[in-house]
Amino acid sequence: MGVAGIPAEKCGEATCAWVVKCDPTLSEPMVIDACHASLAHYKKPHRVVFRDTLPKSTIGKILRRKLKD
Repeated sequence: MGVAGIPAEKCGEATCAWVVKCDPTLSEPMVIDACHASLAHYKKPHRVVFRDTLPKSTIGKILRRKLKD
C-alpha cells in the first residue's frame, strides 16, 4: 500500500491510499474501516484506489509522486 496527499476542495489536501488487491472481494469501505480502527484521525485515507502494481524505485521504495499520475 502506498499513501500520499491528493488535492481536495474542502481542506486543500486529502489522504489517498493506493492498494494492490490480494483478495478479489476487498472493497474501498473495507480498507477505510480497517484504517479507522487502527489509525489516528489525520492518518485515515479519504479515498482508496486499487492498482495491479505500485511503482517502485530500484531499491524497492514506493514512488509516491508516480502514484498521483
